[in-house]
Amino acid sequence: MCFLEEVYHARVGRNSISSNMKKLLICLSAFVFMNAGIESVAQPIHYDESKVPSYTLPDPLITEAGKVVKNKKQWERVRRPELLALFEKEMFGKMPGRPEGLHFKVLNEDYKAINGLATRKEVAVYFDAAETSYMVMLMYVPNDRKGPVPAFVGINFKGNHATTDDPGVSMPTPEQIAAYGKYTPAERAENGRRWPYEYIVSNGYAAVTFYRGDVDPDWHDGFKNGVHAVVDAGKERQADSWGTVATWAWGLSRALDYLETDSAIDSKKVAVIGHSRLGKTSLWAGAVDKRFALVISNNSGCSGAAISRRQFGEHLKKINDTFPHWFCTNYHKYSSKEDTLPFDQHELIALIAPRPVYVASASQDLWADPKGEMLSLYHASAVYGLYGYEQFPLTELPQVNSPVSTDRMGYHLREGKHDIVIYDWQQYIKFADRFLK
Repeated sequence: MCFLEEVYHARVGRNSISSNMKKLLICLSAFVFMNAGIESVAQPIHYDESKVPSYTLPDPLITEAGKVVKNKKQWERVRRPELLALFEKEMFGKMPGRPEGLHFKVLNEDYKAINGLATRKEVAVYFDAAETSYMVMLMYVPNDRKGPVPAFVGINFKGNHATTDDPGVSMPTPEQIAAYGKYTPAERAENGRRWPYEYIVSNGYAAVTFYRGDVDPDWHDGFKNGVHAVVDAGKERQADSWGTVATWAWGLSRALDYLETDSAIDSKKVAVIGHSRLGKTSLWAGAVDKRFALVISNNSGCSGAAISRRQFGEHLKKINDTFPHWFCTNYHKYSSKEDTLPFDQHELIALIAPRPVYVASASQDLWADPKGEMLSLYHASAVYGLYGYEQFPLTELPQVNSPVSTDRMGYHLREGKHDIVIYDWQQYIKFADRFLK
């Protein structure tokens, strides 16, 4: 008996249907299995540098009309708007602006948080006048300050309460849990190691975060949940409608809207930070919203900082098939066709210029293609050169735990796995001190 027959008998029983029907099902199974095999052969996941295909990157300094960009005026007036529009249309989708009904409400404050080092504040950011859609921001602001302080703002994965053991931080309500759908409440402080609030505050920075699901839950339901239910009400989705990553980035801009009203925060010195899929988000937020003074990508990988044309580790087809809601529909046409992209991720980094940018990788996180992440800095630095800043020097990975930086770019390859740890934060704060203090 062949393998497929064994599978068939195990699932439906030997005598449950006719012999002809059994043969038909087996043939259909074989067809599915063979086609799955063909697909995997067409674009396998690999971690071998020798298997990286030959590729030519698009030049960020060549306009769509074929003209060479020679100065920052041409970049800002011609080429940057072209690239921004391309990323909007073909990858992230077009985001709406600030909603008319946006308003804020301080829910609670504690002036003696973290053993008296900080003031903790929870703030509701309402996306509409009727307060039907909102996110809750958690803030820790250093008490030892003489005026407004710089801040790090980023999204968390499991809820504000999961970032700290502070018992004063609100747990999600039953209504929130119901709205999140597939959301499973995390334990308090379950993800606290990724948010070292005491360390951040002790270095003179405020820490600001909110839960991703408050803006858009990370599962695909046709964009009926999250903020889409309010902002997109009555609108038909298009091929370039915003995906979840763009929605999260939109939420980061709404957080910055609030920070501009808070006298304790220097809103012109706010760094946006994100890990993994939220690192992709921080890059797009920083590209779109020039109010962010510093942009940090931690292990953002495919469709984040990593060069897509390298097809190393996770590739476009894998990410689009697994997370079809992350990007706009147009982006799916480039699955297994990376060489047809009208841009690559170094140009996403370039959109941040001339503001400082930091990209970080982990030595065991080959899925995210550390070399591809670093190469985006190298290839984006030509745009920074228009502003007189030095080029990122490396085309090969540096030694582990040996940060490299220029006057506007930073990079490190940390020992370890896909994560954000205290070592990463130490480098980010050291880098931010140069620009935000």
